[in-house]
Amino acid sequence: MVKLFINGLILIMVPALHATEDATEINTKTHRLIEVGDDIYLAQTTVRLFNSNALVVINEEDVLVVDSHITPTKGRELIRSIQTMTSKPITTLVNSHFHYDHSHGSQAFVDATFPYNVKVQTIGHEFTRMKMAGSPLTEGTYVNGLSGNRAYVERLKEKLSKTEGADEKLQVQVQLDLISGHVKEWDEIQPVPPSNTFSDRMTLYRGSREIQLHFFGRAHTGGDVVVYFPAEKLVFTGDMMLEGPSWLGDGFVDEWANTLENLKSLDIEKIVPGHGLPFTEVHRIDLVQAFYKDLWNKTEVLFNDGVNVENAAKMIDMTNHKRLNVLRVGFDPSAIERMYQRMTAKVSRQ
Repeated sequence: MVKLFINGLILIMVPALHATEDATEINTKTHRLIEVGDDIYLAQTTVRLFNSNALVVINEEDVLVVDSHITPTKGRELIRSIQTMTSKPITTLVNSHFHYDHSHGSQAFVDATFPYNVKVQTIGHEFTRMKMAGSPLTEGTYVNGLSGNRAYVERLKEKLSKTEGADEKLQVQVQLDLISGHVKEWDEIQPVPPSNTFSDRMTLYRGSREIQLHFFGRAHTGGDVVVYFPAEKLVFTGDMMLEGPSWLGDGFVDEWANTLENLKSLDIEKIVPGHGLPFTEVHRIDLVQAFYKDLWNKTEVLFNDGVNVENAAKMIDMTNHKRLNVLRVGFDPSAIERMYQRMTAKVSRQ
């Protein structure tokens, strides 16, 4: 096992193949794949810094994938990892939402490098298609992600020039090479919108397996899709439902709790989120619902009092939600700005 320390994170390169106490875990050169259901695998990149979850579903005759990672390179690495597991062709790719860290690997499933002699069916919500067919490379999430990585490269270059010890210098160089290589991958991104869309629900049948795609309402984005496996009572929620709060910069915080209430209509025993590990504590949906309701109400008080975004972000106190690991006063300014935009729009409609 090799560990790299990057920007305060421990990045773990895991060995080849082993079984965990609860499930089989397969490790390729680039991916960690954890079996979460019958031939259903959570796929994470071994370098966790670039991680968003994908789901690999090996059916009787084909493979369905949910989400494609952050760049075409990461998408190709996912495809190669799947090839080590099965010779069955990938025929279907589902987008949980439009954000770049989940969807910009989709290019690898439709370009000339794709290793199967089949045309992949790409599926997403109609809102996701609208966003990805528009100008996704000008979206704030993408622009901020790219600029943040480029800025990090410059900071590492400066740090390298000031580092003297050989071991320390090597560690910084490893970090710099890793991040620089990642930034270069963004150069080839050509977003691929889903070719098949739905508005509320779509059901797929792959052999004997039933796969339900649901849109329960707006939450993390305007088109969050959850993928439900009724036989396994398993649901992939994308970023609509994590173990704690999601990024809210494109969110509909005022509607989020109702959307999660609709999610609870499913018979769920295991949740696979868009980031992090699967969990069986389904009651966490209640905790996250309460968080979003409370956040909206507290933000609305400051909005009505005329407090600006910057000060509101410093003042918001959500530490009563310690079970979601919220331990400090203050909140992401982009989330406050987004909620203020929603509140302003509501006032203008009155």
